[in-house]
Amino acid sequence: MSNRSVRVIIEGRVQGVWFRGWTVKLATELCLSGWVRNRRDGSVEAIFCGDENSLEKIIKLLYHGPEAASVVSVNVKYEDINVEEGFEQLPTL
Repeated sequence: MSNRSVRVIIEGRVQGVWFRGWTVKLATELCLSGWVRNRRDGSVEAIFCGDENSLEKIIKLLYHGPEAASVVSVNVKYEDINVEEGFEQLPTL
């Protein structure tokens, strides 16, 4: 199965609730590459690259987030994005 990449914007109460750390942990467990960061508008943005099954799993989990989060929407857009291997948390943009 070939790798795909996706850009995701998560909105709701998603900052200050360990969303980025939770995302890094899950993405690493699912062998996904990419990054996650807070955005100044209060949302969280992430790029994931990996096999289709792992992408589907993490996207489903993003709708719930970590326990303290309250996700309102998850905007998913499949794109051709090149990322380094591994998954990291980036500074706020």
